[in-house]
Amino acid sequence: MRERILDLVFLIGVLFKGIDGLLETVGGILLLVISPERLVSAANAATARELAEDPHDVIANLLVHGVAHLNAGSKTFFAAYLLLHGVVKLAIVIALLIGSRRVYPWAMAALGAFVVFQLYELVRSPSIAVVVLTLLDILIIWLTWREWRRNRELRHTWRGTVDGILRRRRAR
Repeated sequence: MRERILDLVFLIGVLFKGIDGLLETVGGILLLVISPERLVSAANAATARELAEDPHDVIANLLVHGVAHLNAGSKTFFAAYLLLHGVVKLAIVIALLIGSRRVYPWAMAALGAFVVFQLYELVRSPSIAVVVLTLLDILIIWLTWREWRRNRELRHTWRGTVDGILRRRRAR
């Protein structure tokens, strides 16, 4: 049972990384093509209702203030970071889906590099969101190492997990 749960967490983590990579890639592209003024307008429009109801809403205030302090240099840096981060995550997920076990060490190394950068960011500017992302990345690295060590490809983990869940449902 523990093995099935860990397999399921791994699969959900890979799915989350794929969605996250896609969102980061799209966000990086949008940052490149949208002017800082339009970003401020969009952030104000997106958060206006929430801030009218709760002027102290943390996420809405972070979004509005974060976008307001973007300049051309920081916008380019964030766009490049999001694009790099997103494309690497998408490449890892696609390679895992294709079924190459050779990608596991590369995936662990890439995620490890992101963890190192996130730890640097935590020292420089502590953030609960970065702590959570870093812990999730460490969990995914460990689960990827576990799959690699077990000599399994993602599709085998998928089939085994789905078969195990379906067998449990039929047994009930």
